[in-house]
Amino acid sequence: MLRRFVAAAAACLFASGGTAWSQEHQHQHEADQPLSSWMLMGDGTVFGLFNHQGGPRGGDELKAPNWWMGMASRRAGIGRLTLTGMLSLDPLTAGEAGYREIFQVGEALDGRPLIDRQHPHDLFMQIAASWRVPLSDATALTITGAPVGEAALGPVAFMHRPSSENIPLATLSHHTFDSTHIAFGVVAASIDRGAWTLEASLFNGREPDQHRWDFDFARLDSASGRVWFRPASAWEVQVSTGHLVHPEELEPGNVQRTTASLSWFDRADDHHFNAVTIGYGVNAAHETSRHAGFIEATRHLGVNSWSIRGELLQVERDVLVGDRVPDPGAGPEPRDALGAVTIGMDHDIFTGRNFEASLGGNVTVYAVPAALRPSHGDHPISFQFFIRLRPPAGSMGRMWNMRMTRPMQH
Repeated sequence: MLRRFVAAAAACLFASGGTAWSQEHQHQHEADQPLSSWMLMGDGTVFGLFNHQGGPRGGDELKAPNWWMGMASRRAGIGRLTLTGMLSLDPLTAGEAGYREIFQVGEALDGRPLIDRQHPHDLFMQIAASWRVPLSDATALTITGAPVGEAALGPVAFMHRPSSENIPLATLSHHTFDSTHIAFGVVAASIDRGAWTLEASLFNGREPDQHRWDFDFARLDSASGRVWFRPASAWEVQVSTGHLVHPEELEPGNVQRTTASLSWFDRADDHHFNAVTIGYGVNAAHETSRHAGFIEATRHLGVNSWSIRGELLQVERDVLVGDRVPDPGAGPEPRDALGAVTIGMDHDIFTGRNFEASLGGNVTVYAVPAALRPSHGDHPISFQFFIRLRPPAGSMGRMWNMRMTRPMQH
């Protein structure tokens, strides 16, 4: 399936000689740089978070999810070299069990599934080098290697999407869309031509273990392919599929993941923009296919911004209720449809001394399937209050919508 997907995408790519969107701005920006000049970008976020999760499985806590990303790029020979690094102190500020998030499932702790919680990020989220070489005026090849990086699979990860600017918690469908944004071992290649970009990657498909301070290297035995189409500067579409070999620590077996997404990002600057992302994905594994969809939107006007996220997904009943993974050969797993809607806003309170501060909050309501009401409640309500600190946007803006195989978008 993956081979047919990549072949069809390549045919579309090379059939296109150009569209309404081009890379002329990026090519000119690169050409204007002196040979010895480095282009630098940096971005990051720290949330001081009071988190209340509703229902019998919920609770209250103080956590500080965070990440920092830096990028350095310069001309190197006939191409451009880009180095990226991304770090998080989540293992310290969120703890080895991460933060509470009811109905969330994924990864393991002390040999048991991590349920109703979102795992912390690893200290090393990305260490990557990319070399982009123009092949013609309209076409370029990018080769990427990463001891820690992201597979060419799924939409842009949630922390880099402007559509989720005010929502510090991961989507409940994180393990359908962007769990492979941290893979310990990735090699990737992409070709961009006009509005089209075709990407492929080989990577270590196993999810990180509970030891978040180290590296979890293993064989590059998983593969993915992804196509991006950008018909205009504000619009972007992606379709991707990947074969993940034994991604789950507690549940042997492979996963075939397929996703599609549409995003719109209309930006005057980093304080005046509108952003929307819509995504659909499916994980096929263990004789069961689980589907998920989400929609996010943010409107940022000056010192105020508003966000909304809606999700509809099929959850893992056996794991959520029984705190166990199904036995091998047990047959198709039960599927239950869960809905969640989150509304949030924030207000900038300070800009200066090399950081920005804002206050914000979110509230989430759920449509709970009947099978989960005894364990999670009929109408749980969750909410968060936070103070967010981040560096001010530089001359090149925030690192919105960044991905490893196309890091420099300016």
